[in-house]
Amino acid sequence: MAALGNRGTVTEASGFNAEEDAQKLREAMKGAGTNEAVITEVLAHRTNAQRQRIKEAFKQMVGKDLADELSSELSGNFCSVVLGLLMLAPVYDAYEMKYAMKGAGTEEAGLIDILASRSNAEIQTVTAFYKKEHGKTLEDAICGDTSGMFQRVLVSLLTAGRDESDKVDEALAVQDAKDIYEAGEARWGTDEVKFLTVLCVRNRNHLLRVFEEYQKVSGREIEDSIKREMSGSLEEVFLAIVKCMRSKPAFFAERLYKSMKGLGTTDSVLIRIMVARAEIDMLDIKAQFLKMYGKTLYSFIKGDTSGDYRKILLELCGGE
Repeated sequence: MAALGNRGTVTEASGFNAEEDAQKLREAMKGAGTNEAVITEVLAHRTNAQRQRIKEAFKQMVGKDLADELSSELSGNFCSVVLGLLMLAPVYDAYEMKYAMKGAGTEEAGLIDILASRSNAEIQTVTAFYKKEHGKTLEDAICGDTSGMFQRVLVSLLTAGRDESDKVDEALAVQDAKDIYEAGEARWGTDEVKFLTVLCVRNRNHLLRVFEEYQKVSGREIEDSIKREMSGSLEEVFLAIVKCMRSKPAFFAERLYKSMKGLGTTDSVLIRIMVARAEIDMLDIKAQFLKMYGKTLYSFIKGDTSGDYRKILLELCGGE
């Protein structure tokens, strides 16, 4: 993951001064109304590490928490983006997963997007933050909110036990492809556990070989078989794992496209990805978006969102 560190649209601001930025934010919240343009200008152009220093400087200067102050001044989607930007990455993931399980029903996409795309170390950090923040384990929360094989896949991903080596065992790759085929397409009914065992445990390079072998054995791509054999949340999580193994930027580009396509915008998905990936691989996501849909991500956001919410997302997008 470290190699992707410079593939973000948000990079360190030169001549950074935490105290000056804290003062700017303080001024932006003074008097009637809030200067959202200033808030965008500061927070969308600082790295997460720099934002943490601004938070410290603000607390020293004012004796209040910056997130609390902004939360009381802002509302709606703009507020959601700003608060997300002020959180450390694992805290934001934990917050989003908590939000996904809030109230009646579960926003499965929030759980799937995060658990299918994060590294073992990232998942371990998120689970630690979740326990600290909410007093219960993320596994307990997920088990209380999901069921069946979908729950089992999420719990498997939560263990953060995926092999992260580069090693490909050719004989095992052939066997894995055969096992998945025999657990799905080749039989009546589907043995989902076999899919789980391979897709949630093996390393990326090995899985890419499994996908190649699967195509030879079955005559179709593994994504097509998952769509034929599964449905609902289980289909979604297995597809997300496969797509993330093939290309995380392409996976996120597709999620962004679908969040803005059709009737209305799925704001929670759009915000989560723009905030979480701005500093990691947004340049790659933008390139994939253009390649896959023939339009820039920037133009899509510009045409699909409105108000100050749109402006801050466009800044995170880093221009055309």
